[in-house]
Amino acid sequence: MAPADQKPARQDAPEKALTDLAVAVPVPVRHRDATASRPRRRWQWAAAALVGLAVAGLVYAQVWMTRPPVVVVETAVMAPVTRVLAVNGRIAAVNSIEVTSTVTGTLIALPVAEGDRVEAGQLLAQVDAEAQSASVRQAQAALDAALDAEREAQAEYDRADSLSTTVARSVRDTYGYRLEAATQEVARLRAALDQARVLLANHTIRAPAAGSVVMLDVEQGQLVSPATPILTLADLSALLVEADVDEAYATQIALDQPAVLQLAGETQTRSGRVSYVSQRVDIATGGLAVELSFDTPVMAPVGLTVATNIIVEERDAALTVPRTALTSDAGAPGVFVLRDGTARFQPVTVVDWPAARLIVTAGLAEDDVLITEATGITDGQAVTAGQP
Repeated sequence: MAPADQKPARQDAPEKALTDLAVAVPVPVRHRDATASRPRRRWQWAAAALVGLAVAGLVYAQVWMTRPPVVVVETAVMAPVTRVLAVNGRIAAVNSIEVTSTVTGTLIALPVAEGDRVEAGQLLAQVDAEAQSASVRQAQAALDAALDAEREAQAEYDRADSLSTTVARSVRDTYGYRLEAATQEVARLRAALDQARVLLANHTIRAPAAGSVVMLDVEQGQLVSPATPILTLADLSALLVEADVDEAYATQIALDQPAVLQLAGETQTRSGRVSYVSQRVDIATGGLAVELSFDTPVMAPVGLTVATNIIVEERDAALTVPRTALTSDAGAPGVFVLRDGTARFQPVTVVDWPAARLIVTAGLAEDDVLITEATGITDGQAVTAGQP
C-alpha cells in the first residue's frame, strides 16, 4: 500500500498532461491573400492607362488646334473664257394657229384627232347650226317677198310713166317713191340674207392652213364659244425654241448670238442662234421672251424641253476664280491669296454672272495663289496650302 503523501502526485499527473496538451495546440494566424490582391492591381493599372491616354489626347488636340488650317489653292492663269447663259426652253412651231369658233353652240362633229395632218380648208369641227339655218330661210323668204313688192312697184311706176300725159305728175311721183322704197327694202333684206349665210358658214370650222393638230382642247358634244380654244394647228416642218431670260441678264441678250441646244433625252448637242428678243419684260414673271432657231432643221414634238446655252461673250484670255473663292470685306468683293503662309484679302472686280467661275477684270494678277474656299478664312490668318 502506497504512502499517503504519494496519492496527490498520482492525481495531479493527468491535470499536468492536459495543460501541456492545451499549450501544444497551435493558434490560427490571419495572413494576407496574394491571389485576392491581383484584380485590385489590374484596375489600378487600367485607370492609370486611361488617365495617360486622356492626357495624351488632350495634348494632341491642343497641338492640332494650334496648327494652321489646310486650304485648297490654285494658281491664277490666263485662259480662254466663254460666258454662257443657261436657260431651259421648249420646242415650238414657227407657225402655230389656235383655232376657235366664232359662234356659240354645241359641237356636233369633231373629225380630227391630235397628231392628224390636215390640209388648208379641211373640215376641223362642226357646231350645231339648226337655229341659224332657220334664220337663213327666214331671211330668204323676206327677200323673196320684197322682190315681189319691188316688181309690183316697178310695174305701177312704168304704167304711170307711160300715161304721163293723162296722169298727174304727183301721182307719178308717188309711184316713184314706192318703187324707191321697195328697192331699198330689197337691198336691206339681201344684206340680211348674206349675213345669215355668213353666220351659218361660221358654224363649220375649217383649217386656215395646212399643218398638224398638236393640241385638241374640246370633245364632241361640248358647248363652245369664241372664248373656247378648239385645237392648235402647227407647221412641224419649221421648229424653234422658246425660252425666258431673267431680267437681270436681259440687256446682254442680242439677236444672232450663238447657242448650244440639247433636246431632252439626247446626248448630242445642236447649234443655233438667237432669232428673236422681246422688247418687253413680263411684269408678272420678270422674264424676257426669246426665241432660238436651229442651224439645221430638226424633228421633235412641240413642248419638248431643250437645255439652252446662249453664248453671251467669248474672250481669248482672262483670269477666272471659283465662285466659292469670292467673299466681301465691308461690302467690297474680294478673294484671299496665299502669301508667305498667310491669307491676304485682295479686292477684285468680277463680271457677275450665273456660273461656277467668274471672270476677274481687276485686282488679281497672273500667278497669284488663290484660296478656292473663302468660308471661315480671315485676313492675316496663317494657313497651309494643300488638300484638306
